[in-house]
Order: sequence, then C-alpha cells, then structure tokens
Amino acid sequence: MFKTILVPVDGSDHAEKALGVAALMARASSATLHLMTVAEFPPDNIGLFTGGTAEPFSEVEREKLAEGMKQEAHKVIEKARATVDLDGIEVKEVTRQGHPADLINKEAEKLGVDVIVMGSRGVSDMRGMVFGSVSHKISHIADCTVITVT
Repeated sequence: MFKTILVPVDGSDHAEKALGVAALMARASSATLHLMTVAEFPPDNIGLFTGGTAEPFSEVEREKLAEGMKQEAHKVIEKARATVDLDGIEVKEVTRQGHPADLINKEAEKLGVDVIVMGSRGVSDMRGMVFGSVSHKISHIADCTVITVT
C-alpha cells in the first residue's frame, strides 16, 4: 500500500499520535518512515532588549539563535522516537530550517512519499488560529495523500 511515509513532528501530543498511526501503517506495509522536524528561522527584525530598547540581532547572535533552534529540533525528534515504538521500521530523520508548511511539502515532493501523516494541531495553537495551521496548508498544497490525526 504505502512505501514511504513522511511524519512531521513538533513535540505536540497530536504529532506523537500521528507518529503512532504512521508506525502502524509502516509496519503493515513495510514502509520507510521519514521523521521530519522544522526549526523556524530566527526573527530578522526583533532584537535583544537592553536598557528598555530593542536592538537588532547581530549576525553572530542570529547564528547562535539559529543553532539553538536546530538543537531543539533534534530534541523534538529524539522525544518522538522515545514515545513511539519504532522497532522493526526503517526510519530516516530529516531536519530543516524555515517555514514548516513549505518545507514539509518540498520534502514530500523530493522524497516522493506516498502519504504525509501529521497532527491536526501543533505546539503553537494560537498562532495556527491566526495564521492558519500547518496541517491545513499541507492538506491543500500536497500532491500526495495527507492524513491528519487528532
């Protein structure tokens, strides 16, 4: 049925549930599971607050922040792997940095996945209500099957 499954994770309960569903699917069809997380870019125009005023990030500060965000993204994958039994499943990890919906869609196209399995809500529910959720965007732009898990 499915040979390649992409599972974006963000540390939320919904993402962990989605990974559980994807693991069952992968076992049933001997599929490869691609576990993905996306660290967003550090802000360009928000600076450090010193003495009550905002100052722009220096390039060094921005790089440190970006590296910290990448490390947090790896922790998200480690946490997801620890919460779901993935024994006997071929798992590949993907970490990207940028805008989640765009990068998830690009990775799905690049890998030629059969299905994306993702949580219906992520860690930033308030932002999702204002800007639209990543899962909603993916369901509209992906060329493959998209399964959202609540």
